[in-house]
Amino acid sequence: MTRILIVTDAWAPQVNGVVRSLENLVREAPRLGVDIAMLTPETFRTVPLPTYPEVRVAVTRPGVVAERIEGAEPDYIHIATEGPLGLCARLACLRSGRPFTTSYHTRFPEYLAARFIAPARLTYGMMRRFHNSGSGVMVATATLERELAARGFMRLMRWSRGVDAQVFRPRAEGIFDMPRPIFLSCGRLAVEKNLGAFLSLDLPGSKLVIGDGPERRALEARFPNARFAGALQGEALAAAYASGDVFVFPSLTDTFGIVLLEALACGLPVAAYPVAGPLDVLGGSGAGVLDNDLRKAALAALDIPRERARAHALTFSWEFSTRQFVDNVQSAHAKDARFARRSWLRRRRAPSASLQS
Repeated sequence: MTRILIVTDAWAPQVNGVVRSLENLVREAPRLGVDIAMLTPETFRTVPLPTYPEVRVAVTRPGVVAERIEGAEPDYIHIATEGPLGLCARLACLRSGRPFTTSYHTRFPEYLAARFIAPARLTYGMMRRFHNSGSGVMVATATLERELAARGFMRLMRWSRGVDAQVFRPRAEGIFDMPRPIFLSCGRLAVEKNLGAFLSLDLPGSKLVIGDGPERRALEARFPNARFAGALQGEALAAAYASGDVFVFPSLTDTFGIVLLEALACGLPVAAYPVAGPLDVLGGSGAGVLDNDLRKAALAALDIPRERARAHALTFSWEFSTRQFVDNVQSAHAKDARFARRSWLRRRRAPSASLQS
């Protein structure tokens, strides 16, 4: 069985799109004859991440990570994040001549700029060096691929996402007793999610927010008429989605937005800005409305049949996403000159070893 080692700074108990993508990858890969081994912060000493105190990152050294990589005996290595573990794994691979792939999940340049920590131009330079040293970098959408290519990122490959359509499905009854229509949003309550743009809209009915994060108290104080349901997962999250009428996605920085697929699968049409993520997920499906006027989009989405939203979500699956990931890893390594040379050297040594035995 082929073994892929994934190195990631994002892992449970974190709740985000990166973790959800990797969890589904681990679940689906054995069906393709692939064993996914994980190198996560779980087995390291951790400290809180600045500006994200609920997220803890590993404290370690490249040498320690190199030992963990060797101990896993992987056929391929994929570095999923640019945090401490990802940086150590990258350095360990470069020192040992091991090829690796990466994935671009999060717009850290925009996130750090929004917090006045570092200018986006500087952070993009660091991200570009990180990813371009690998055999290939996976991105979720065509729009993001074009954007990163224009910024000098190389060897870009597409890795889409999926949805569990058995869990995320329409329900006969809602779980919230609120005036209709219910405009719902879900995500981490942080400045980069732009939730104020949704909560400031003049809309009929009710506004419902699912999720938690550092901005929750400020948002609750600023928008007392909105209902904040907290973080939900699994069946509880699906039931909450199904209780709404329109899913409003105000983010301008998400690279995909798995919540879009989850909401659609539960029968919610989407209202969003015409930016990377919604543009690619919705395409020309008619399952949502994209407009720079988010209020206009939200009201227009009320006229979209729930069946259309559900049908579009069913065109995405975690099985296809996993197959795409595995194919990317294998093809990227096959094309990597360093990997080709190491394979050639191993083949040269094999006959000599057999003659001596």
